[in-house]
Amino acid sequence: MKRFVLLLAAALLAAQAGAPEVEITAEPHHHLVLENKSVRVFDVEVDPGAETQMHWHRHDYVYVTLGDTEIVNIVKDKAPATVKLRDGETRFSPATFAHIVRNPINRPFRNITIEILEDDSLRGAASPWDTKQNEDRGLNILQGGTQQILFVKDAIRVSEFELQPGGVFPKPRAGGCLLVAVNDFDLRGDGTSPKAKADHLKPGDSKWFSGKRTLTNAGSTTAKFVTLEFP
Repeated sequence: MKRFVLLLAAALLAAQAGAPEVEITAEPHHHLVLENKSVRVFDVEVDPGAETQMHWHRHDYVYVTLGDTEIVNIVKDKAPATVKLRDGETRFSPATFAHIVRNPINRPFRNITIEILEDDSLRGAASPWDTKQNEDRGLNILQGGTQQILFVKDAIRVSEFELQPGGVFPKPRAGGCLLVAVNDFDLRGDGTSPKAKADHLKPGDSKWFSGKRTLTNAGSTTAKFVTLEFP
């Protein structure tokens, strides 16, 4: 059995070595959905039993998992590693590397990959957030909800929000904010007429907010989303 596992690992490494390498923008499972000077956002979906091409990550990035899942991560020149992820789980990956993502389970793998385009300058930038939150998670109680601070990387604060109906998302700093929906919900911005139709977001939908703006959960269910707040 041990010999079989070693032979399988060797075969995977050999296949990996011969795999063509592409930039992330040319990888067919990565669908560009939003781009500005700060971020490039990809909606990634891999069918059951399928895998991505070997593709490069040239920028640090944050990814938000949609649905409980399990993948095989095959980083160039490294042994494959199995990774289990839960719905809404959010992680940070530093550049630069190339990898293949294989989906070994019987349901699609999906995430939202957010490249930090200004990572070179942000790595050394002063952060407006408490630097202790690089290691420590923090919880803020909001008007009708909670903000779970996940981490601060590249001077960007990444948080997980839950807003009850009528709950308010506070104004972000003027640097801008990216919001990624984890479930279905309706949001209404401040200054919008209560009779106006709210924005309906589905899992994986992304919205960029520049300037200071509060948002209210205008629906009848709890809103769950992840935010990246830029300095």
